Amino acid sequence: MGAVNESGSAQVFEVDGSGSEDERAAAIDAAALAIQRGQLVVLPTDTVYGLAADAFDPGAVSRLLEAKGRGREMPPPVLVSTATTLDALASKVPDYARALTGAFWPGPLTVVCHEQPSLRWDLGETRGTVAVRMPDHALARDILDRTGPLAVSSANLTGEPAATTGAEAVSMLGDRVSVIVDGGPTPGAVPSTIVDVTGDRPRVLRLGAISVAELDEALAEEGVTVAPDDEPEETTP
Repeated sequence: MGAVNESGSAQVFEVDGSGSEDERAAAIDAAALAIQRGQLVVLPTDTVYGLAADAFDPGAVSRLLEAKGRGREMPPPVLVSTATTLDALASKVPDYARALTGAFWPGPLTVVCHEQPSLRWDLGETRGTVAVRMPDHALARDILDRTGPLAVSSANLTGEPAATTGAEAVSMLGDRVSVIVDGGPTPGAVPSTIVDVTGDRPRVLRLGAISVAELDEALAEEGVTVAPDDEPEETTP
């Protein structure tokens, strides 16, 4: 079970359009402190709610996977608050990948890149890759500004639908996390599109909020298109 607060249940901070700046600041402070302590946090994003841990704390990442009932063979993606952070986490990023992030970040695009070999972290069995996304959600990015990159998976127990409200997150994970930042219903329920950018051509690993046609449009000036679905898959997130 993931780290919890002393009462055995999560602190819930309601931060919606009617909330005050003080309430928003309190939620961000609590989330940042929990992450610093190696605990788990639930936060809203532009797709679904996410279950977050410090990406550079192997113990916290392990607790994240345990809280979801998931093994190391399914490592979590990493969320960042700025596009420039990609180069701190990934290496050999091709020009076409930058065209995609330029078109869709912040937004529901996850890119699977070669990880920086100098990084000391353990996200699971990544095969030398890292999946990175910059969410289009101001509150999530404000938390990320305070914490740095976070390992974030969908806020749900494995096999259950991902939470799209704070109440759903509380129901599934309230006894497994320290802080839940309830930002109201998420703008969408469709997950991000995941694209492998470790090869000569981009390959869609999961089709989500961004279509292949939209990807190809963004890639037009690079002279490449998304690889067909029937090509062999070599790298997965």
